[in-house]
Amino acid sequence: MTRRSADEEAATAPRDVTTPQDVMDPREVTDWWSTAVSRIRPGEILLRGYPVEQLIGQMSFAETIWLMLRGELPTRTQGRLLEAALVAAVDHGPQAPSIAAARMAATCGVGLNNAVATGVNLLGDVHGGAGQQCMRVLAGLERAVAEGADVDGAAKDLVAEYRATGSHVPGFGHRFHPYDPRRTPLLDLVGAAVADGEAPGWALRAGTALERALAEGRSRPVPMNIDGATAIVYSELGFPPELGRGLFVLSRSVGILSHAWEEKSGGARIKGPIPRRLLPSYEGPAPRDLIRPESEKSPGSPGSPGSPGNTGRAEGA
Repeated sequence: MTRRSADEEAATAPRDVTTPQDVMDPREVTDWWSTAVSRIRPGEILLRGYPVEQLIGQMSFAETIWLMLRGELPTRTQGRLLEAALVAAVDHGPQAPSIAAARMAATCGVGLNNAVATGVNLLGDVHGGAGQQCMRVLAGLERAVAEGADVDGAAKDLVAEYRATGSHVPGFGHRFHPYDPRRTPLLDLVGAAVADGEAPGWALRAGTALERALAEGRSRPVPMNIDGATAIVYSELGFPPELGRGLFVLSRSVGILSHAWEEKSGGARIKGPIPRRLLPSYEGPAPRDLIRPESEKSPGSPGSPGSPGNTGRAEGA
């Protein structure tokens, strides 16, 4: 075998075509997930600039949520209002589809995280989204007032629009409670914050105006529910509507976790939505026999020529 010369090897070797502009700047790598939320280094955890060891034991969970979302520490009143809203929406029992689904999932052999995710993933526009929708409604009323409208008049016009289309005003009425016991404590806290100059008050005025408009001309009022009450709290605190839903999900996750753990700890297996002794109502056709012409029967099907057990002779006339 002839040995190749150094010049020949150099001529056929892969060439490095990297140019200076192709070399990645280290900053391009570190900036890929740049964040103002936290800084993590060996022996150091900063949350919005605060060492985590200074937050532990000094800040409540609700205050830490505020810090992480808003970037600054809340006032005492802001932290108290946020915590009250989170506590109020924490659970609503297995009547809530998200809770029931998490409990069912927990009996199917999945992990606790899967059961919780099952419940959380049910929190959509219909179940879990009314608070976000109500925050948008309140903001719309505030814009109308800023343009010179009277808040009660604007609320009546809005209610009339919803009724004309047969729609429900988000944040009002409840399929289970004639009067939501969570409404008044939350609104009282907001009212106190407004009186102390700690909250602007516009969402409280808009929400209560809607409640009055909905009650007008009715023998039974349509009271504000938890979604409406927390929408007022989160709006007064300056959260955008989408974060309002995120905070509801965070709150309800605690109830979902509690129910999933209770069901998992009970040892039940494969629990469906109704007890086993009950069967869902059937609304399909009555029982009927499958009758097909001989010409349409496939070979080997029951009753067809050549099928097992068929001798080709008629029996039992």
